[in-house]
Amino acid sequence: MNETKTGDNITLFFIEIFIASGRILLTFCKKQTNLTACSLYVVESMVDYILLIISTALINNFVLVKFLGLCPFMGVSKKVETAIGMGLATTFVLTVASLSAYLLETYLLVPLNAQFLRTLVFILVIAVIVQLTEMIVHKTSPTLYRLLGIYLPLITTNCAVLGVALLNVNLANNLVESVLYGFSAAAGFSLVLVLFAALRERLAAADVPRPFQGASIALITAGLMSLAFMGFTGLVKL
Repeated sequence: MNETKTGDNITLFFIEIFIASGRILLTFCKKQTNLTACSLYVVESMVDYILLIISTALINNFVLVKFLGLCPFMGVSKKVETAIGMGLATTFVLTVASLSAYLLETYLLVPLNAQFLRTLVFILVIAVIVQLTEMIVHKTSPTLYRLLGIYLPLITTNCAVLGVALLNVNLANNLVESVLYGFSAAAGFSLVLVLFAALRERLAAADVPRPFQGASIALITAGLMSLAFMGFTGLVKL
């Protein structure tokens, strides 16, 4: 509560907070001598956002459930260090791409009635973000840039990045939900990528029968990981 005096007029500012139906209601009031003006704002509960993050990262994992982003998942998962770097780069690209896609859809494509250009515009935006990420990685960590190799620019063609942007539009997420959806999808991708890389390092030192060496045992391991993530089903009910 704040009080301001101007001549004979006294102005009071106060805020009332109510919690109802899982949402926070904020009432901002300005009270002068004979006049009171209030504004009511509804703030989504943080619980809704936390459930969105958990459901996207674990329950509806983009790699193990939706089978998106399998190319970098199989190609950059031989070493944990490389997987961590790829996960961070993908997280940055996915989060920024989700934000950019929402802004373009809301303030450009819809007002111009040009939704038929959505896929083309999103691909161009993703390409620009990936090029920016590649420049940053090349300048800050040349070793990681060399280890990632062709898979870093290939984020442009990663179907998970474009898939998240398009799903945000189809789900009609607002700005905050779009950013959280992109971030949590990238977090889920990074999690399974690092876990899979750790398992593949163990498999490289194991006595694997010749017919199952290479991609065969990797796919079997990915299938077992998918079964393990099925245990999260029912954890969150929206």
